[in-house]
Amino acid sequence: MVVLRKSHQPHLPRVKNNIWFQGIVMVGFFLLVLFGLRQVNWMELLNVRQAGEATEEKLGKILWDVFRESDEEITDPYVISAVDSLLTRICEANDIDKSQIKLHLLEKDEVNAFALPDGHLVLFSGLLTDCENEGELIGVMCHELAHIELRHVMKKLVREIGFSAIISLTTGAGGGEVMQVAKMLSSSAYDRSLEKEADIKAVDYMVKAQVDPLPLSDFLFRLSENDGDEVEFLSWFSTHPETLERAEYVVVYSNEQEFQKEKVLAESTWQEIGKRVNSGLD
Repeated sequence: MVVLRKSHQPHLPRVKNNIWFQGIVMVGFFLLVLFGLRQVNWMELLNVRQAGEATEEKLGKILWDVFRESDEEITDPYVISAVDSLLTRICEANDIDKSQIKLHLLEKDEVNAFALPDGHLVLFSGLLTDCENEGELIGVMCHELAHIELRHVMKKLVREIGFSAIISLTTGAGGGEVMQVAKMLSSSAYDRSLEKEADIKAVDYMVKAQVDPLPLSDFLFRLSENDGDEVEFLSWFSTHPETLERAEYVVVYSNEQEFQKEKVLAESTWQEIGKRVNSGLD
């Protein structure tokens, strides 16, 4: 018995249609990618990467000069040495190059701390007297160190004012522009994602330094209870729900850590800091 089978002829029209369809898809994909690439500000991206340490160093000095010229620095060697010892403990425990951190203490009764480009860490005397123990102060310092180490300061500047404005500031921009940028860094919070990243990193720093991180949450809880009119210009305060939220996740994250608690300063030293700073504010 002979079984007759149908002849398998190639379906040329279908093959041709598939080729045309694939070609259209590839062209469309190419145009889509090209359009996407054109939306990227490549000059700004390359410039940011090429800015280098020299630009950041110059910018940090220019901005620090604004604060140095407007407010008195704390010159009491006892206070400077004590606060510096806290910084040393944090840096040594976390492999942070302390020589790259420039600690400044200013006589100003606002409860504030902030970071400037090139590792400038600025603390107001109002913060020193408001902190109820060394743990709270260490927590704030760790938070600002995290902003420095995670490159948040430059990210904020590029996002807020753009790279061209940064270059302008380092090449002789007017005093008004410099003042505005200085005020922005000292009086406005980072976006929520960067603040949370800095809070979590601060807890990590404290844990590695064998310092109890919970005082950082205590400090944040206390801030959330303050009157917003009194603190709206300080970088450590945003809206109350956000500050409260920060305190809560710091508690949760801190309770997940294992560490031994060790004091950095003697209690008498901490009390003496408060007395000396308060006498300077009178």
